[in-house]
Amino acid sequence: MIKIKSGKMAMALGAMCLSTAAFTQTNAVYTIDPTQLKATVQPTMYGVFFEDINMGADGGLYAELVKNRSFEFDRNLMGWTITGDSTAVKVIDRKAERPDNPHYINVAASAQGITLQNEGYRGMGIRKGEGYYFSIIARQPAGSNVKLQLQLRDENGKVIGTASLQPKSAVWKKFKVSIPASAQAAKGSLAVTVQGKGTIDLDMISLFPQRTWKNRENGLRADLVQMLADMKPGFIRFPGGCIVEGRYLVNRYQWKKTIGDVDKRETIINRWNTEFKHRSTPDYFQSFGLGFMEYFMLAEDIGAEPLPILNCGMACQFNSGELVPVDQIDPYVQDALDLIEFANGDASTKWGKLRISLGHPAKFNLKMLGVGNENWGPNYVERWTLFRDAIKKKYPQVKIVTSTGTDPDGARFDTLNTAFRKLHADILDEHYYRPPQWFRDNARRYDSYDRNGPKIFAGEYAAHVPGVDDALKKNNLEAALAEAAFMTGLERNADVVNMASYAPLFAHVDAWQWAPDLIWFDNLKHYGTPNYYVQKLYSLNKGTNVVPMLLNGQPIAGQAGIYANAAINSKTGELLIKLVNVSGNNQNADLNIKDLAKYQQTARITTLKSAKPDAVNSLAEPQFVSPIDSQVSILGAKLTIAAEPYSFKVIKLKLK
Repeated sequence: MIKIKSGKMAMALGAMCLSTAAFTQTNAVYTIDPTQLKATVQPTMYGVFFEDINMGADGGLYAELVKNRSFEFDRNLMGWTITGDSTAVKVIDRKAERPDNPHYINVAASAQGITLQNEGYRGMGIRKGEGYYFSIIARQPAGSNVKLQLQLRDENGKVIGTASLQPKSAVWKKFKVSIPASAQAAKGSLAVTVQGKGTIDLDMISLFPQRTWKNRENGLRADLVQMLADMKPGFIRFPGGCIVEGRYLVNRYQWKKTIGDVDKRETIINRWNTEFKHRSTPDYFQSFGLGFMEYFMLAEDIGAEPLPILNCGMACQFNSGELVPVDQIDPYVQDALDLIEFANGDASTKWGKLRISLGHPAKFNLKMLGVGNENWGPNYVERWTLFRDAIKKKYPQVKIVTSTGTDPDGARFDTLNTAFRKLHADILDEHYYRPPQWFRDNARRYDSYDRNGPKIFAGEYAAHVPGVDDALKKNNLEAALAEAAFMTGLERNADVVNMASYAPLFAHVDAWQWAPDLIWFDNLKHYGTPNYYVQKLYSLNKGTNVVPMLLNGQPIAGQAGIYANAAINSKTGELLIKLVNVSGNNQNADLNIKDLAKYQQTARITTLKSAKPDAVNSLAEPQFVSPIDSQVSILGAKLTIAAEPYSFKVIKLKLK
């Protein structure tokens, strides 16, 4: 034994010991057994949730550029500016004749012209060199000789596209013309000048880019759909969300009013119009140009299972809480039965025949349906039971998605969770909007769930970072990594959790009501948030079966800030490892993989990271935080990985 007398010598020996410890520190060893197949990962595991919030439909995914095209807003000419004699433009009410489209305008033409200019949805995005379809439903009486001069204008009023149209018809008829754009505008407008002699009636004044998704008429904005297609989601949930419920039942989402001719789809106020006083949006209405047929076709286009959610006879319980009496619930239940027939019926059925007449002979193969959204209490359970009985009697194969309320815990959740487990519900829809710490703390939430009970749909979730006031900075890397950490637990428990989707999906940078959101856009551009890339990486690398990935015999769920899980893809012969480091420390790890010699000697790695957890993407820097691909060679009997601070990695090994 050496007795230390000098303080300096003690310090020196201490420093030497620290140096030696740092030099000899061993990496954490994670054991992975690809031969031990655990849960089966469902093809529906990761999907997308769509709701018309933040101008996600009109003004967003739905490519129509004209706001209030059929003059049905509360102020009938909202969005329109009249130049010339404003008394020459009259709004005509025909509610008794056309309750689905009760207004049009009558314009008295003049030689000088009366100009109606539409401002669009926070302007119109116009691209140089592209064509735009102008269409209108019009009529003019015998003796009138009215012509329409059309202009695309930029932000400064400069004309960047022209065309003319003479709608000669004494009865309502649709007319269409193409307008080429000679320049670009992020906040352009459309001007319609009515010239000539006599009067003309105008309705459904519309402007669409010719380049929509799949170039469909009445189509969707191609760049935004591509963002969804790139994710290869397993399902798309639509149309919401609270939009399903409505503030009052009269404003609930009614799918039968959203199919067929667009001029017969009743425009109503959007429930997010006045929901938040600090983000009041009085010009937010729903045209339903993006309706149930378009939703089904979108799901089909991107290879996703459709998941429609229907009203259960209850308006939003945070608003009116209006209820349909149980003895009057039959029409609501019938809507659900008819929707299944619309999606899956053949030509011998009423609603299947209608789908075929709308141009889609093939069945949509609907497998699941949601009854209610974020509803709770005994009134919900009672109504849900009536839906369940009717649906299962006629369509026993259709799975029913069931609300567990607004929160992942508390009295409401506990009551519904207990009730619906006793009722043997198919799928329970759990929602969590919580701080990042909640997501990190709950990575093992489903480890103890009943394996024989209902399956779980993580239907709406997003990490909300406290103290961030700027909406465009809420989608930072810290939030995305917290979600990635939580999702390791979703995937590890894929025998319980069958579906998951972030919410909300889209937000217009100039017209949002809620943040954070997965994809932000303006009238021309868009960007995926760090959260988007987390969702995309999970969806593209979900595998087919979970396999054990352990640290000292335990799931990796926060030890030293690391979260991880592993799966195999039996179809591609790949081992897929997800590794999240939410800490600010570099965490080197040795992956001890059984039968490693059977895999190729190069591992492919995709990394999402940044030096700062508050890093965000933006329209100016859309890929500031985005995945980077690399490779690492396997040396010897283990694979060593450096998990950098604030990073999410997907590591792929392929069988030889």
